[in-house]
Amino acid sequence: MYKELKFNAMITKNDLLELSRFHNAFCISIFIPTHHAGEHTLRGEDSINLKNQLKEVKIKLEEHGMNGDELKVFIKPVHDLISDNAFWRYQSEGLAIFLSHKFFRKYSVPVSFTEFNYLSTEFYLKPLLHLYNDDGLFYLLTLKKDEVKFYVGSKYSLTEINIEDLIPSRVEERVGYDYEQKQLQFRTIGSRGGASFHGHGESETSDKNELLLFFQAIDKGIMSKLHEFQESPLVVCCIDYYFPIYKEANTHKNLFPHYISYNPANLDETLLHEKARELLQPYFNKNLHKKKDKFMESLAKGKASSEIGDIIPAAVQGRVDTLFLEKNSDVFGVYDPEADEVGIQETPDLPGVSLTNLAAKRVFEQGGTVYIMDNGDMPDNTSEINALFRF
Repeated sequence: MYKELKFNAMITKNDLLELSRFHNAFCISIFIPTHHAGEHTLRGEDSINLKNQLKEVKIKLEEHGMNGDELKVFIKPVHDLISDNAFWRYQSEGLAIFLSHKFFRKYSVPVSFTEFNYLSTEFYLKPLLHLYNDDGLFYLLTLKKDEVKFYVGSKYSLTEINIEDLIPSRVEERVGYDYEQKQLQFRTIGSRGGASFHGHGESETSDKNELLLFFQAIDKGIMSKLHEFQESPLVVCCIDYYFPIYKEANTHKNLFPHYISYNPANLDETLLHEKARELLQPYFNKNLHKKKDKFMESLAKGKASSEIGDIIPAAVQGRVDTLFLEKNSDVFGVYDPEADEVGIQETPDLPGVSLTNLAAKRVFEQGGTVYIMDNGDMPDNTSEINALFRF
C-alpha cells in the first residue's frame, strides 16, 4: 500500500509562491490521483490517466490557436513523462503538473485529486495551498538501532521518503562496530547472575552517548533536505528511552513535543498512520475551530463575508485573514481591479479565470490561511467561498 517517494518530488512553500506569481499566455495545470503500488500501477493506470488529461489539454490549446510543431514542443515534457516507467514507481496519492513556455514542474503530494486540467494565464493551485496550513503536512520519523524510516503524511495518506543516501542505516555505521561487540558483551555478562550489574551505569552512559551520535547523524542528514519544510510538524515513533535522546539531537524547529510510544517494528504503515493522525488531531483542529468560530462572530459585524463580490477585492488587496473554500466547487469569471468589480462566467473560458483560485493564491501570497473543505464543514455552507477579514 505504501511506496517510497523522493525528496525532490515534494513541493515546498517557496515552490508554491513561485507558481502563484507565474503568468504567461498559456499556463497548464494538471492534477491526477496516483497509486503507490498494486494492480493500478502494474496496469499503468496512472500514466493512462495523464495521457487522457493531456489529450484534453491539446484540444484546448488547439482551440486557442496553438498547433503543429509549436504544440508538440510545448507539451513534450508531459508527453515524455507518460512513458517514463521509473517515474511512476515513486508516487504518492496525487500528481500535480505545471506547464508553460519553457517552464515545467511536477510534484508528488500526499493528497488524492479528482482528475482535472486547467488552461489560463496563471496556474491553478487551490488543491495544494492547504498543505502549508496547520491542517496540512506532517513528517514522521521511525527510530530503531538497525533501521530508520522517514515519511511525509497528511490526514489522508502516508508515504515513505527514501533517505538511504542521507543517513547511517544502523547505529554501528555511525559509532563503529565496537558498539555491536559491546552490546553482545553486556548481554553475555548479563546472563551470568550477579555479574550482570557490574559496570551497568557505565554501559548505560556509553549507550546513550552512542545513540546521541547516531541520532545527530540522522538529524543532519534529514535536515540537509528538510530545511525548507520546517513549518510542518515532525513526529517521532520510537521506544520511550529513545525520544529524549533524539530530542537532544534534533534541530528541526517544529519537532512535535509528543511522540508515538511504540517499537516501530510492531506497527505496519496503516497503523502507524492512524497513530500519527490520532496524535496530531488536536494540533490540526485547534486553529481551524477558532477561525470558524471567529468567522461566525464576525459575519454580523461586516468583518466576514460569504459573497464572492466582496471577497475577491478583499483578497487582492490583502484584507483576508482566512479563506474557506469548498473542495469540489469553483467560480469562474473576471476581476477588474480598476473598477473593483467581479464578473461571473458560466464556463471557464479565457480571459476568465477561476475566481476561487485567484482568491486562494492572493491570500496565500500575503500570509493568510487557506482551508479547502467539504461543503458540510464550511462555516457558511450556503456559499462555496467564505472569508474572515483582517480589518
